[in-house]
Amino acid sequence: MKKKIEIIEVGPRDGFQSVKSDCCLISTEEKMTVIDALIDAGVRHMEFTSFVSPKAIPQLADSAEVTRAALAKHPDADLFALVPNLRGAQNAYALDLRKVCYVVSLSKSHNKANINRTHEQSLEAYQEIRRELPDLDIIVDLATAFGCPFEGKYEEPERAVEFLKDYVDAGMKTCCLCDTIGIADPAQVRRLITAIQAAYPHLELMVHFHDTRGLGMVNTLTAIDLGLTKVQSALGGLGGCPFAPGASGNLSTEDLVWMLNEMGYDTGISFSKLLAAAKQQSAAVPGQYSGHHICIQQETPCKA
Repeated sequence: MKKKIEIIEVGPRDGFQSVKSDCCLISTEEKMTVIDALIDAGVRHMEFTSFVSPKAIPQLADSAEVTRAALAKHPDADLFALVPNLRGAQNAYALDLRKVCYVVSLSKSHNKANINRTHEQSLEAYQEIRRELPDLDIIVDLATAFGCPFEGKYEEPERAVEFLKDYVDAGMKTCCLCDTIGIADPAQVRRLITAIQAAYPHLELMVHFHDTRGLGMVNTLTAIDLGLTKVQSALGGLGGCPFAPGASGNLSTEDLVWMLNEMGYDTGISFSKLLAAAKQQSAAVPGQYSGHHICIQQETPCKA
């Protein structure tokens, strides 16, 4: 039996938020066209928007409209949104979303730059959401888990293991380890995941790698070799944290699906239909399609 790998598509949130609104404002209809195409390709797990201030991320100002449309059209899909605080979580909850992700950075400096909070304030906000909305399923995104644009690379895993204890004690069940600036290498990935698995054996882990240094694929495969079955990627490699200098594109979903399908894993995703979704995205976001290495005109890797 083929091993099942759940690919979690984050392009409609992480990818679209990176597109400058003064370049092109992606309409709700265009976003839904891409989301529909991804679902048609077999994607069942998707972070599709974010309930943040429109002033901070103008590209996602239509999060309520996208949520209503996505839940109405795809009631059986596993859809969730990023929320930065209780207000964002309440807004998502009011629209019938019951799953969100909450982001905190391992780096103090990036946490301040990204969400303007201290570590203590971030923990308090997480506890507040859990207290006020106890039936909400919350994934904790640990940003800069492998290194920070301001503080450098974290070689030893103890820092993350110790940091996560307060969140585990507060009820965290799922944590996504995010390589915000694409600085991780396979040995570091192995050290960190192994250490967290040993410290918190009941904590579900997933990973989110950027392809800044071309290691997104091999880092993801290392995580899969360690038993992880949930991995994140973005259509076309679009995305990258706007508050992390040097954070180029995400790992491309096309590359990841091609590799895993070829290796015999069960992703449940049609590669040819995924390419059709990529074409939809390239039409909606002209000039922004980058970060992956598979031609969107054909179903085989480029030779050049």
